Amino acid sequence: MKIFVLHIILLMTLCLEASAQQQEVPYTLDDRDRAIRTEERIEALETKMDIKFESQQQQINDLKTMFFWGFGIMITLMVFMMGYMIYDRRTAMHPIR
Repeated sequence: MKIFVLHIILLMTLCLEASAQQQEVPYTLDDRDRAIRTEERIEALETKMDIKFESQQQQINDLKTMFFWGFGIMITLMVFMMGYMIYDRRTAMHPIR
């Protein structure tokens, strides 16, 4: 008997929850206007973020260019120094008479 009563109570509770979830929420014109204003603010923020990201990307590109030039110059100097050292060793081994 107790199990039967518990089942009935459980069934009633589930029915009440289902009916509570089916109630319509009114959507007013104020809500629509608020959503439109929110979308406009989001679009404005996205535009500002795009400008900021473009600026940062330009700075990163400038740094990459500087590193390429810097490493290029350093590698060139190292190759020149290696060539000079080889030349100096060869001339030291066979001096000019």
